Amino acid sequence: MQVDDKLLERLEKLSFLKVSDDKREEIINQLSEFVSFVDNLSELDTDGVDAKFAMSDDATLLREDIAYCNVEINESILKNSPLSDDGFFIVPKIID
Repeated sequence: MQVDDKLLERLEKLSFLKVSDDKREEIINQLSEFVSFVDNLSELDTDGVDAKFAMSDDATLLREDIAYCNVEINESILKNSPLSDDGFFIVPKIID
């Protein structure tokens, strides 16, 4: 994947962030480094690795899943939102 100014503009739009003109080249270079690192991971030979491989033999402890909702917490969070309705945040549409 090629990181260029067009991709950076799209990322700015999706994230509602603005990258200043003097930082654009630096951000593009950093994103390119991230992408090339991830591309390197695809070169790893994982044919002999079990899909359930883990660094520890200890199993993940499970707990009973109990539904719980504290309305006061929800209301205190939503009162800081610029827009909310019926217990939900209202956000602008970002996907075309």
